[in-house]
Amino acid sequence: MVTVTPPANNAASNNVFDTAKIIVIKVGSSLLVDEEKNAINTAWLAGIASDIARLKAAGKDVVVVSSGAIALGRRLLKITGGKLKLQEKQAAAATGQVLLAHAWMDALGTHQVQTAQILLSPDDTETRRRHLNARSTMMALLGLNAVPVVNENDTVATAEIRFGDNDRLAARVAAMVGADLLVLLSDVDGLYTANPNSDDTATHLAQIAQITPEIMAMAGPANASYASGGMITKLEAARIATAAGCQMIICNGQSPAPLSRLEAGANCTIFAATLTPHTARKQWIAGALTPKGTIRIDDGAAKAVRGGRSLLPAGVVAVRGQFERGDLIEIENNAGTVIGHGLSSYGSDDAATIRGHKSNEIETVLGYRGRDEMIHADNLVISDS
Repeated sequence: MVTVTPPANNAASNNVFDTAKIIVIKVGSSLLVDEEKNAINTAWLAGIASDIARLKAAGKDVVVVSSGAIALGRRLLKITGGKLKLQEKQAAAATGQVLLAHAWMDALGTHQVQTAQILLSPDDTETRRRHLNARSTMMALLGLNAVPVVNENDTVATAEIRFGDNDRLAARVAAMVGADLLVLLSDVDGLYTANPNSDDTATHLAQIAQITPEIMAMAGPANASYASGGMITKLEAARIATAAGCQMIICNGQSPAPLSRLEAGANCTIFAATLTPHTARKQWIAGALTPKGTIRIDDGAAKAVRGGRSLLPAGVVAVRGQFERGDLIEIENNAGTVIGHGLSSYGSDDAATIRGHKSNEIETVLGYRGRDEMIHADNLVISDS
C-alpha cells in the first residue's frame, strides 16, 4: 500500500539539502540546450551555476552529471535528419563535449568555482580497478574544491556497452563518490500514481520509502510516452542510488535557479535511503565480493585499522595470492586470523615489493609514485570480533 503525501510545500527537500555533504546534480539536454536555437540555454545555466555556487559556499561538495554534448555537436557539424547513426553520435559528442565543458567552466567561473570534465564509460563504474581510479580522481577534485562535470564517454561508447541514459549514470556516480543526495532535474515535478498527462486522477507522491513493484508500475509500460520520457530510468536510478545509501529527488528543473526553488519547498518526490553511503559501501565490500588474495599485518597495523585508520605498507608482513589493484583481499593478523577485508591499492606483485616499507619509500622501491595506503580506510572493513 502506498501512502500519498500532499505535494504542496515539500519542506522535507529543504532538510535533505541541509544534511547532505556531497550532492550530485543531473542535468538533461532538454534543460541545458535551447531546442529552438540548438545552443546552450545561457540564462538557465547562469541560474543553476548560481545555485551550485551557493551550495559550495555553504560547504557542500557538488558533482554535476550533464547531458547536451550530442545536441550541441550535431548543430556545429550540421548533421541533419532524424535518428543519428552510432558514428554520427560519436562525432557529435566529440565536438559537443568541448562546448559543454567550456559552458560549465564559464558559468561557474563567474562565481570563482573551478570545474573539471570527466568522461565515463560503463566499465569505469563496474570494473573495480577502473572504479577506484575514477573515484580517486573525483574525490581529489572535490578535495581541491572543484566541481567535476561528468558525462558518458559517447565518443567511444557503443550501443552494446553504453549506459543509455544519464539518470543511471548519475546514480552510479553518486554511489561511486558516496553522495548523500542525488537530484534529477527533469521536466516533471516527481512521480505520480499514473501518467498525469492522460489520467486526471493521477496523484503526486512526495515521498517514497521503498521502491516496490507497485511503485515501478506507476511509470507505465516500457513503451509508454511517460516512460520513454524517462520515468522508468529515473526509478531505476533511484534503486541504484538508494541501495548505495544516497537519497534521490526528482523535481522540475525548468525554472531559473531550480535548486533554490526546490529548497523553498517546490513539488518533488524524495526517495529515501535506509543506509548511509558509508555503511552501504562497507556492506558492499564485506558481502558482495570474493577475496582474491590475503595479506598478513603486524600487531601495530592491526591496532591502527581497528581504530579506523588506513592500512599502510609498513604494517604488512606477508602477501599471498594473485590479485590486481581494486580486488578484494583478506586481512590477517599475526596469528593468521582473518580480521577484515578491503580493496587493495596495489596488485599482488607490487604489494609484495613494498610490504614493510614506509609510504615515502614507495616511489624509490617501485619506480613510480603510488598510493600512500595499501588499503584506504574507505575501502576497508574490519570485523567486530
